[in-house]
Amino acid sequence: MAERPAGDPARPGTRGLHVLFLCTGNSARSIMAESLLRQMGGGRLVAHSAGSRPAGTVNPYAIDQLLRSGLPVDGLRSKSWEEFAAPGAPALDLVITVCDNAAGEICPIWPGHPLTAHWGVPDPAAVDGDDDTKRRAYADACERLAARIARLVRLPIDRLDPPTLQSELREIGRASNSGSPAASPPAAAR
Repeated sequence: MAERPAGDPARPGTRGLHVLFLCTGNSARSIMAESLLRQMGGGRLVAHSAGSRPAGTVNPYAIDQLLRSGLPVDGLRSKSWEEFAAPGAPALDLVITVCDNAAGEICPIWPGHPLTAHWGVPDPAAVDGDDDTKRRAYADACERLAARIARLVRLPIDRLDPPTLQSELREIGRASNSGSPAASPPAAAR
């Protein structure tokens, strides 16, 4: 994983693991994942999100879902993944795609050569229907992301070598979340 000076501004006195969540538009799933990890990461994991073709705005249903879950929305914005490949960008440790389109795209060369994984989540923005149907799709996506992020947060990351961590990240992405008690936003966020 990328080396970072001990005085990481994200968490004074610690290194902090930087995690980038990617999807194509960076308007819903990756934004929700960023907010969830901010809440659940306890400061040892630093959350970021970006898109290959950013929408330019955060989907209002995503913001609504985050607010309903008591999750942070301050500073969330739709942005290009190029920001994280540019000089001066935070050194990334983990890059996780949350949509199938982004997983299939050729990503930039990330400084520090972070570990990668794919955690595909159905696109709630693609759901047709009334407001309640759309809200349920966003809630489902948020729950699935929350379950996976809860598993990430529980990993003994400091004790895992890169190949083992890579394997664990990929397993989280393959795991089914249906019926899991961890498949809802954190209790503090409900």
